[in-house]
Amino acid sequence: MGNKVTEALVSLQLPRTEPSAAELDATLFPYEGPVDLCNAALAALRGVVDPEVALSIVDMGLVYGVAIDDDTASVELTMTTSACPVTHVIVEDVQAALDRVLPEHLAIDVKLVWQPPWTPARMSERARAFMGR
Repeated sequence: MGNKVTEALVSLQLPRTEPSAAELDATLFPYEGPVDLCNAALAALRGVVDPEVALSIVDMGLVYGVAIDDDTASVELTMTTSACPVTHVIVEDVQAALDRVLPEHLAIDVKLVWQPPWTPARMSERARAFMGR
């Protein structure tokens, strides 16, 4: 497979082309996997919207990590609260979005994590501006 990037971080500012090492250093969540799949995964996750706030799960800071190996694409995801009523919708949307852009043979595994707890500090500047923070 392509070059592996170990614990590179995905920036909200990544262009649609293959990221440079400097761009991968500007991190928001850890990414492990082939560089050539990084942008596709990021674009797919950016397209998943938290229906309660009408913002991307990436902008909300709900994605804690993505790892892609030869067989599996794993996403660590959190919610703003463990009582989130749309958790199942977001998880299904993540699975469907990644399924559309990643190679067919990859299984998609979405894991809900609660540590560290989500805080508004994880939101992007765009999300903060939208929310008036």
